[in-house]
Amino acid sequence: MQKAITQILTLTLCILLATACGSDKAIKKGDQYAAVMEYHEAAKEYKKGYRKISPKERALRAEVAWKMGECYRKSYNSVMAVGAYQNAVRYGYPDSMALRYLADAQLVKGDYKAAQKSYEEFLALAPGDRMAMVGLESAKQSAEWKKNPTRYIVKKSKELNGQRSDYCPAFVGEDTTMIVTTSTRKEATGEELSCITGQKSADIFLTKRDEKGKWQKTEKIESDINGEYEDGACAFTPDGKVMYFTRCAMDEQYPRYATIFKSNRSDASWTKPEQVVVSSDTLSAYAHPAVSPCGEWLYFTSNMAGGCGGLDIWRLYIGQSKAMEGILENLGSGINTEADEQFPAFGPQGELFFSSNGYPGMGGLDIYSAVQVNDTIWDVKNIGAPVNSNADDFGITFAPGLYRGFFSSNRGDSRGWDHIYSFMLPETVHTLHGWIYEKDGYELPEGVIYMIGNDGTNTSFGVMKDGSYSVRVTPGVEYVLLGTCKGYLNYMQELKTTLDEGEHKYQRDFILPSAARPVLIDNIFYEYNKATLTASSASSLDELVEMLELNPNVTIELAAHCDNRGGDSYNKRLSQARAESVVKYLVEKGIEKDRLTPVGYGENAPKVVTKKMAEQYDFLKEGDVLTEKFINTLDKDEQEVCHQLNRRTEFQVLRTTYKLYE
Repeated sequence: MQKAITQILTLTLCILLATACGSDKAIKKGDQYAAVMEYHEAAKEYKKGYRKISPKERALRAEVAWKMGECYRKSYNSVMAVGAYQNAVRYGYPDSMALRYLADAQLVKGDYKAAQKSYEEFLALAPGDRMAMVGLESAKQSAEWKKNPTRYIVKKSKELNGQRSDYCPAFVGEDTTMIVTTSTRKEATGEELSCITGQKSADIFLTKRDEKGKWQKTEKIESDINGEYEDGACAFTPDGKVMYFTRCAMDEQYPRYATIFKSNRSDASWTKPEQVVVSSDTLSAYAHPAVSPCGEWLYFTSNMAGGCGGLDIWRLYIGQSKAMEGILENLGSGINTEADEQFPAFGPQGELFFSSNGYPGMGGLDIYSAVQVNDTIWDVKNIGAPVNSNADDFGITFAPGLYRGFFSSNRGDSRGWDHIYSFMLPETVHTLHGWIYEKDGYELPEGVIYMIGNDGTNTSFGVMKDGSYSVRVTPGVEYVLLGTCKGYLNYMQELKTTLDEGEHKYQRDFILPSAARPVLIDNIFYEYNKATLTASSASSLDELVEMLELNPNVTIELAAHCDNRGGDSYNKRLSQARAESVVKYLVEKGIEKDRLTPVGYGENAPKVVTKKMAEQYDFLKEGDVLTEKFINTLDKDEQEVCHQLNRRTEFQVLRTTYKLYE
């Protein structure tokens, strides 16, 4: 019996030793792979080793789970990283960063409640950690961003994606019929799988659009730009003649860092690439090139010294000025954070787009837009869902002048493979429309409108035959509009457009007073049997003040009229006093007195019926004069209408050259 027990113990010890040896071997191999940044292979070895470690060896399990999580994190496989970091935390890994990275991975996985809890637990251990606070804010905001997406329309591209990873699309300069992508599809050079990604080494591919607008078959560019290394993440000069791209060499003995190369276009082929020497620092990475719209700066990503931490966006002068040759600048803390800022690109209005995990986002890398306010301040905005997701979103490219194009994302792919998505922002159409017509009359097809905006707009346009017009206006702009027509006084309108998205219509009409005929001033009221203006008259008189200010060379006659009831002399005196009351009001508002002539006509200038009045009152016809004799032929109600038409205040232009030649 004792012998049997001894044999069992011996066998158990041998199994444990064999297991330990197997675990040690896998872990050691994982360490070797990780040392040269071959994270895919390292993660596989750590996973083998982890499975052979007894749950009782908590410290070792925690350490290997941490290493495994780090490999998944650095190879952008957050789905797998969640489980690894959870095990590291569960088995008591001493570094609290395991909890932070777990929260980051949960955020990328879209598990916002779990991420929020993990961030809060980490912040209890490390109060004030900026990246954890950014992550916590992201976890709280992401659900709201998903619930309230922007107007961007996003679709997975059928034409540009293959069977593996496809990413970093780029139009060839301003030519939207050609797009270059980076891909690990089976047509890529070589047969070996990358120890970093577990896929073939990426190559640069080209897709062309035919004359009908349909994308053709994606083909690998047959050139020295594609080789045994990882090649991709391209950018082009505006003319499409120079390509910049990232090359990542691999070596099993020691780490090799990403570098930037360039190649010139010669007809349909590309020349042998040359390395772009950014600095003398050979131990830093240089990747993700982008050429500024002016073609004078090369923007890129690097972890070189002098940055804000992690990967930063820098720029190198590549223009023709000898004085600026070799200038190298970090974009500074207005853009860069202690986390990673990558994949710079430029939008239709020259704004900078980039991907980052250092700002509040939806998880992983999000795409941001940035407009420079001054030398140090940038206005940085997350462009929101559906372009951004809980996964990594990056590598955006715009069709020239348009908010449409393509970007990369690994959303919805459990392997972490990247795919290309199209995006389009439906145009925000704001329209101003209206009419020009004469006061108390008809449309003025000869009218011209002048429009000035605080965005630099300075234009003019005519109107249609019916006096109408319609013109596009820009959201968020303040406009001053001047309606004009020969033989009529000018009329001004103002417009402030909103920044609201979607379609908006605004209306501004221009009612132009005639310079040749009397013009009725609507809604002028006096106290009964007095010349005192009522408060309700102020609005119409203030409009008259504006018209006179807008037409400073005009002098006018202010005429007051009465109906034929009452004595002639009394009506004459009352109307004169009323005309003088109007002049007094205008003078008090700043109009020069010698531009105004008050005349009281009493009942001696009855109203002449216009075409417009005849359309309004069927018992009147154009040309009728509302004399006492004519009115007495009408019914009682019709007579009262005529009396009201005769009781009026009008102005008529006398001169249009007042102080014109002084």
